[in-house]
Formats: sequence, structure tokens, C-alpha cells
Amino acid sequence: MQIFDSWPDWPAAQRSLAAELPAPTVAALADAYAFAEERHGSQTRPAGEPYVHHLLEALEIALASGATDPDVLVATLLHDVVEDTPCTLDEVRTAFGDRVAELVDHVTKPEYGPNADRAQIREAYLAGFADAPMDVLVVKLSDRYSNVQRLDTHPRPAKRASYYAETVRHFLPLSRRAPYFEQRFAEWDAHFAPTLR
Repeated sequence: MQIFDSWPDWPAAQRSLAAELPAPTVAALADAYAFAEERHGSQTRPAGEPYVHHLLEALEIALASGATDPDVLVATLLHDVVEDTPCTLDEVRTAFGDRVAELVDHVTKPEYGPNADRAQIREAYLAGFADAPMDVLVVKLSDRYSNVQRLDTHPRPAKRASYYAETVRHFLPLSRRAPYFEQRFAEWDAHFAPTLR
């Protein structure tokens, strides 16, 4: 199973990106990373590493999948800023344009009202990706693969099991629309199925 964690920080990412992408795209990604880093601040992931590592992993995955569209790559770095920080979609739109904002909006989970059925809303959100454009899928599948590639490091066993089951139910079928991701998720499932299925 392939693990994407080659870039411990932005300078390492930038060196690799500069060898593969045009300079204006790398500059746009540098701006997006700085924007995301400022907004995510000191947030960490469940295993304790800085949250921005997840953003760099997702970007690495998107690039490995063959994505070169600057807006898709920028949206991959920004995919959680509206969902997980006080940043608004209008701020994203002002800084990065309508298309990036639309991509970020598409992958942002809806807010839960006080009496909302959270499970039902989440299921509807995940089901909505079945008809999503391929650009949206690249962002979302890159995000999800980063989140599950080291699923065994999540500190809560119940969360590991539920996240595995949700990924199998929703994201393995989605990955079949993109051969690169289909292979990655199939290898991932084969790796984790013996202990989590």
C-alpha cells in the first residue's frame, strides 16, 4: 500500500512541485498553503501531527493522480478551511476565485443545526459525491486517502472501524470512476481488511 508523506513542510513540497509544475501554478499553491496554514493555525490531527501535514499529503496524492489543474490543486490545499476554521467561502472566493470556491464548497460538510440528524446529513453529503464532477472527486478522494492511509494510528479503535466501514461503503465505489484512485483504494482495503472488516 502506498503512503504519501514525502513532504514534511512547504519548502520540501515546493521543491518537488517546482520540478513538475509551471512556476505560476507553484506560486498559486504557495499562496494557498500560506492561507491554509494561517487559518488552520495550531490544529492537529487525531494522532497529534500538525494539521497542515494532511493538506500536503492530499496535495501529493492529487499530483500523483495526474492532476495539474491549478484550481483543483489549490482547492486540495484549501479543502478544509471553511469546514474546520472560521474562514468563510467568501474569503476563499475573494482570494482564489469562483472555481476554487465552488470546489471547496462542494467538499465542505454542511453545518448541523441544533436538532439535526447528524448521521442522516452525513450520509446525504457522502451520497452526493456519486454524481460529482471529476475535479471534485480528485479533491475529495485525495483528502480521504490521506485521512485513511494510516488509519491504524487513529487513537480510537471504534473510530478506526467506523471510518473504515464508511470508506468501503462510499469511497471504494467512487474510486472506480478514476483508475488511479481505484488502485490506491483497492490496495488500502487489502491492507486494512484483515483487521477492520
